[in-house]
Amino acid sequence: MDGGGRTRRCTWLKYPTRASRDLMHTYLGLIVVVHLVLIAEASGSPKPCEKDCFSGKCINGSCVCDHGWVGDQCQHCQGRFKLTEPSGSLTDGPINYKYKTKCTWLIEGYPNAVLRLRFNHFATECSWDHMYIYDGDSVFSPMVAVFSGLVVPDSVGNETVPEVVTTSGYALLHFFSDAAYNLTGFNIAYSINSCPNNCSGHGRCSTANSMSGRMYCECEDYWKGEACHVPYCRQDCGSPGRGYCDLTGEKLCVCNDSWQGPDCSLPIPSTEAFWVVPSVKPSPQSLGRASHQALVHSGLMWVVGGYSFNYSYYHMVINYNLETSTWEAVAGGSGPLPRYGHSLALHQGDIHMFGGKLEGGPSNVTDELWVFNILQRTWSLRQPAPPPPHAQEGHSAHLVELASGEPVMLVFFGYSPIYSYISKVQEYNLRSNSWQVVSTGGAVVQGGYGHSSVYDRASGYVFLHGGYKSLSSSKYGLVDHLYRYHVHSRTWLILRESGQARYLHSAVLVSGTMLVFGGNTHNDTSLSNGAKCFSADFLAYDIACDSWKVLPRPGLHRDANRFGHSAVVKNGSVFIFGGFSGLLLNDLLAYTPPSCLAWADADACATAGPGVRCHWVKGQCVPWEPHLAADVVPAPFCPLTDEQCFRFSDCASCTANTWLCQWCEDRKCMSASSNCTVVNTSRCSQKEEQECSRSANCRSCLLNLNCQWDQQQQECHVLPGQLCGEDWQHIGEVCLRINSSRDSYDNAQHYCKNLGGNIASLITEKQVDFVLEELHKYHLQGKTLSPWVGLRKINVSYWGWEDSTAFTNTSLRWLPREPSDSGFCASLERAHAAGLKANPCTAPTDGLICEKPSLRSRSCRTPCARRSSCANCTSQGMECMWCSSTQRCVDSSAYVVSFPYGQCLEWQTQDCAAQNCSGLRTCGDCLGQVECGWCRDPSDTGRGVCMEGSYRGPLKQLTRAGPRDRDKERPGDRGMVLDQTMCAADRGFSWSFIQCPACQCNGHSRCVNSSVCEQCGNLTAGTHCQTCMPGYYGDPTNGGKCNACKCNNHANMCAVNTGKCFCTTKGIKGEQCQLCDSENRYLGNPLRGTCYYNLLIDYQFTFSLLQDDDHHYTAINFMATPEQANKNLDMSINASNNFNLNITWSLSSTAGTISGEEMPIVARSNIKEHRDSFSCEKFNFRHHHNITFYVYVSNFSWPIKIQIAFSQHNSIMDLVQFFVTFFSCFLSLLLVAAVVWKVKQTCWASRRREQLMRERQQMASRPFASVSMLIEVGGDQEELLQFLPKPIAIEPCWGSRASVLTVLLYLPRLPSGIPPPGQSGMAIASALADTTQQRALELKDRGLKHRKHYTGHHQGTCV
Repeated sequence: MDGGGRTRRCTWLKYPTRASRDLMHTYLGLIVVVHLVLIAEASGSPKPCEKDCFSGKCINGSCVCDHGWVGDQCQHCQGRFKLTEPSGSLTDGPINYKYKTKCTWLIEGYPNAVLRLRFNHFATECSWDHMYIYDGDSVFSPMVAVFSGLVVPDSVGNETVPEVVTTSGYALLHFFSDAAYNLTGFNIAYSINSCPNNCSGHGRCSTANSMSGRMYCECEDYWKGEACHVPYCRQDCGSPGRGYCDLTGEKLCVCNDSWQGPDCSLPIPSTEAFWVVPSVKPSPQSLGRASHQALVHSGLMWVVGGYSFNYSYYHMVINYNLETSTWEAVAGGSGPLPRYGHSLALHQGDIHMFGGKLEGGPSNVTDELWVFNILQRTWSLRQPAPPPPHAQEGHSAHLVELASGEPVMLVFFGYSPIYSYISKVQEYNLRSNSWQVVSTGGAVVQGGYGHSSVYDRASGYVFLHGGYKSLSSSKYGLVDHLYRYHVHSRTWLILRESGQARYLHSAVLVSGTMLVFGGNTHNDTSLSNGAKCFSADFLAYDIACDSWKVLPRPGLHRDANRFGHSAVVKNGSVFIFGGFSGLLLNDLLAYTPPSCLAWADADACATAGPGVRCHWVKGQCVPWEPHLAADVVPAPFCPLTDEQCFRFSDCASCTANTWLCQWCEDRKCMSASSNCTVVNTSRCSQKEEQECSRSANCRSCLLNLNCQWDQQQQECHVLPGQLCGEDWQHIGEVCLRINSSRDSYDNAQHYCKNLGGNIASLITEKQVDFVLEELHKYHLQGKTLSPWVGLRKINVSYWGWEDSTAFTNTSLRWLPREPSDSGFCASLERAHAAGLKANPCTAPTDGLICEKPSLRSRSCRTPCARRSSCANCTSQGMECMWCSSTQRCVDSSAYVVSFPYGQCLEWQTQDCAAQNCSGLRTCGDCLGQVECGWCRDPSDTGRGVCMEGSYRGPLKQLTRAGPRDRDKERPGDRGMVLDQTMCAADRGFSWSFIQCPACQCNGHSRCVNSSVCEQCGNLTAGTHCQTCMPGYYGDPTNGGKCNACKCNNHANMCAVNTGKCFCTTKGIKGEQCQLCDSENRYLGNPLRGTCYYNLLIDYQFTFSLLQDDDHHYTAINFMATPEQANKNLDMSINASNNFNLNITWSLSSTAGTISGEEMPIVARSNIKEHRDSFSCEKFNFRHHHNITFYVYVSNFSWPIKIQIAFSQHNSIMDLVQFFVTFFSCFLSLLLVAAVVWKVKQTCWASRRREQLMRERQQMASRPFASVSMLIEVGGDQEELLQFLPKPIAIEPCWGSRASVLTVLLYLPRLPSGIPPPGQSGMAIASALADTTQQRALELKDRGLKHRKHYTGHHQGTCV
C-alpha cells in the first residue's frame, strides 16, 4: 500500500527471456523432488523396537512373532514346529521358559532313519516340567524318554551327555510346564543318520559293511561299545602277573585267582572298593523298567514287575543268572497284570507280591496278594480273611519269623489313594491267611512312599530310610529319616538322619553297614539347591556307630544316575538293576565293597572303612553284625557326636532314639547331661496327639477313634476330653441330655433347639440302654419321668423319628394298647416295662430327651481317587488334580508319587477343557492338545473336525479282545493305527497337524487374501466370526448357531455363551429377566410390566450403582403409597448424573402391570434433581386408599448415586406439641448442665488437691541457695522486735503471685546469752506468702505509668 492508501499490485515481467524461464523450471523441479524424497523417507523409515526380536520381525516398533513363538520379544515357544533339515537344534527360547508352556517339535527324516538327540543343556523343574520324546510322529507312538530336572554332567571326563535315539524316521518332542517355577530350559541338538555320540572321540564314523546304510563307529584300540565309549583292558590288565586281556570275546580283563577289579589291579581280599559293569549278554527280555522289585534265590536274581514305557514286549517276571550273566524271561500265563511300586518277600521258594499300581483304570492301586512259586513258575492269588487294611503302593515288605515261630510278612508304610500316606505296620500271617495292623511302641514315626528298607535276620531289626512323606502344616516332601523297627518287641527307634533326603532309592545290608544308592533327591524347587531328579549318590550308614558317610560315586565310563532301581546282595557284592534317568534303564551295575579280611592287625581293623564295619575276633578281622550291638547304639567304641534332642516334640520319641535324651516335666526333650526334672519313661503320656498329627487326610484320621479331622485347617487333632459339653453324655455318635422339666412337645422341641440340638431319635440299642438307665436313677431318687422322644405321627398309620428315620419298633416298642388314636407325639414310659406311649402334642409331660451331634465328625469328602470326571475332581479347589492324559484324579499332595515317571502329560485344577479331541471346536484349541489334529472340511471356511492323530493323518483305536487287554492300555500304548480315510484328501478334506489352515472363519465367511474373513454372516462377529453379534448368544465356532437373547424386553444384551440376560432395570433378575428381586423389596411382574422398589414414607433412600455388576443398569423404578389421608405427599429426588424422570399415579396398587391404569403427572428429561408435592385434596387420599405413585428413572449412565424420599408432614404447626417439645428439651438441657457443672466442680477440686500435693513436694525438694550473713553478737533484742522481720531468701512461684519466704529465727537462750547445750541458737524457717498486696503497694508508689505485665520466669505449682 502506498502513501496515498492505494493498493499496489506486483507481477512477473510479461516477456521474460527463454533462459530465465528454463532456470525457473529447473529450480521448481528440484524443490518438488527434494520434498517428495523427504516425505518418502519420513513415511518409509521403520520405527525401531526397544528390544531385540529373537524369533520374529520388528514392525512399527513391536515384534511380530514367527509361527510357534510368543512374548514381547518372541522369546518363548508356544506351539508346534516341524524340522526337516538333516541336523539342527531346538530350544524353548533364549531365556527362562514361561509358565504353562506347551511346545511340540516334529523332526522328520526318511523312513526308518536313525535320529539322534543330544542334550547340550537341560534344566526344568523336577517332577513337574517334562520333555516327552516319542519314536514316531505322535504321542501314540512308542515313548522312549521323559526328561525332567537338571541333566548336566557331574564332572568332566567320566560322565556322558544323554543321547536319545529313534529309529522310525520321526521323532516327536513335547514339552509341558506348570504354573509354578520356570527355569532356563533346554537346548537339544539332533542329527539324522549320524554316528552315536560322535564316537566319543575314540573312533571314526563309517558306513562301510553296513547293510542298511546306517552310520556306525570304528573304535580305536582299547575302546569298545556302540559309541566307542567303553574302555577295556586298561594297563593291559596287569599282564602277565595279575591277568590278561581277552581280545577274542567280550574284550575285557580276565584276572588271575588272587586279583580282581576291572583292570585286575586289586588283590583278593582288598581294602578298596570298585564298580564294574558286568558283560551282560544282550537279551530283549531285560526290557528297561523302574519301580520293580528284585530278590536273590539259588544264584538267580528274580525281577518282578516294574514300570515300562511300552508293554508290548513286557514280561512280568525275568531272572538274571549272577554266575553266567544271562537273562531269562518267565512265561506270564494267567498271572497278575503288570504293576509297579509293589513289594516282594521270599519264603521257602515262594515270592509274595503285595499291592502296587496297575497301569489301567482310575482306581489303579491294588491290594492283591499274589504268590509265585519259583520251582513250578506259577502264580496264585490269595484271598485273605480279613483282607488287607489298605490298597497301597510305594511300601516295603519283609518275611520274618516271630518269637513264637510264626512266619509273617510285615508291610511298612506306603501310600494309599484313599488314606494318603500310611505310618502303620501291617502284618500278614502266612499260616492263618489273615491281615492285621500291628500296635507298635517306642517312638512315633512318620510313614511315606518310596522309602528303602533292609532286614537283618540275626538281630530282628528292620532299617527304613527316606521316602516322600507328609510333613507339618499341610506340606509334603522328601525326608532323610532313619528308623529301626524291632520285629520281636514291635518297637520303633529313631536313628540319625542321613542329611540327604531322597526317595525311590535302594538300600542293602553289607558287613554291618547299610549302603544307600541313587534315588530322586529333588525336594521342593525353592529348597532343592540344584539337587538332581536322578542321583548317583552313594551313602553308607554305620549301624554300630549310628553315623553316615558319603562314599565316592561310581567311577564308571558313563552316568550311573537313576531312581526306581533295585539292589540285591550276592557273595558280598551289590548288584543294581534298571531304574529311570529320563530313559528306562536295563543295565546292571556291580559294586564290591572292601573286605574286612584285608586288614591284618587289630588297630587297622577297628578303623576300616568307610563303607564297611569290621571288628577283631580271634586274631582275624571279620565283618561286624548288627546283633552284636546288644541294643546299645552307638556302640561303646564309637566317637561321641553332637546331641540334637531338641528336635523331638513327644515323650515317646524323645526316649526312643540314639541321642541319649530325656523327657522333662516342662514337656521338653533335653540331653541327658542337662539339669531338669525327668519324667519316668513308664509315665510317658499316650501317643494319641502325635499319632493323630501323623494322619495326612480325613479318612486316615478317622481310622483312629481318638482323633478328629479339622476340615478348615485340613489337619488331624486328638479328640478333646469333652466331646459334648457340660451336662451332655457322649453315646455312640451323638450326645444325649435328659431334662426333668414339664412341657409340651413343641416347647420341648424349642428347648432342645436352643441347646443346639433336637428331640432325641433313639434309633440304637446303645442310646436306649443309656436312657433307661438314667430314668432308673431318677426313679430311685423318687422322681418318675416319662420324657418326650423325637417320634411323631406323620400320617394316619405312619410314625417317624425327627431325623427322618423310619420307626422300626425294634429298639423301642409301644406299650400295650398303644399307640392311641388321640396321640400324635410319643413319650417314653417306664412304669413296669419300658415302652412308648402316644400323647397329644399339646399335653405336658414330665421330662424330655435332647440330642446333638458330637464334636467328632465322621464325614469326609469323596477321595480324589474316586472322582471320575474333571469337573468333579476340581470342584474342591486345589485339593485334587485332574490328569487328562490318563483320565485320573489324584490328590494334590501326592502328584509326584502318582506320576513318578512323568506319566501325566498335562493336569488341571480348574477350567476343565474337553476331555477328548472331538470336544474341541476350533483348530487353535485342537492343536493346543498334543494328541490331536485338525481335519479341514472342503468349504475352506474354517470348519473341520478335531480328532486323535499323527503328522501323517488321523488315528483310530483298535478293538481289544478282552477286558484284561483293555486294562493294559496306557497313553503310550493304546493300539492306535493310522486311518487316512477319516480325513480323505480325495473328498476335499485336508489334514493339519503342525499349523492351522490360514482361513479360520468358523464356517460363517469366506476369506480374502487367504486369511481375512470377508463378511461374517449368520449373526456372528469377530475377526474369525467366533462370537455372536450383540443381542445374540451361542457358540458359533465351527459352524455353530447364534440365537436371539430372550429377555422379556428388559435387556438388549446377554452373555454370549450362556444367554443370561443383562437386565437394564435395577430390581429385575433371572436368566431371562423374568423375576423381581423380592428379597430386596422389589415388587411387580416383569413378564407383564416391570419391577418397583417399595419406598417407605418419611425415609430417605440412597441407591449406589457403583459396582462392576451394575454397569448394565440404565433404569430404576419406585412406588410409594401415602400413609396419612389428611397430609400432602412431598417427593424429592437427586442423582450424581443426568436422568429422565416420569411420575404417574394409579388408584390400584397392582404394580408392574400394563393395564392403562396409570395417569401421568411429570415427564422430564436430562435432569439431576426434582422436587414435587402431591395434594391430599387434589388426589383425594381420603377416598382413594390404594392410591400409588410410580417414579420411573431412566436413561442414566453408570456409575450413579440416586437419593429419593417421600414424606408427609403438617402444614400448620401444632403449638401444644411445640411447647411440650420445647420445655422438655429445655429441662433436659438444664439437667445436663447441672450434671456437667457438678462433674466440673468435682474435677476442679481433685485437680486443686493434686496441685497442693505437688506444691508440698516441691517445697520439700526445692534447692537451697547459700547466703552469707553477718550476725552481731550481743545485740539488743528489744531493738530487733521493733522492726518487721525480713526474709533472707524469696522464691517466687506462679507468676509471682505467691512466694516461699525463708527467714532466720533467733531461738531462746540461757540467761547468760549462750544457747543451750547441743543447740546453735539459730534456725531456718520457710513460709508460703501472698505477694499480690505487696505488689499493689509497689505499683501505687511507682505510678501506673511504670506498670507492666509481669511474667514469672519460674512456673511453680504453688497457688
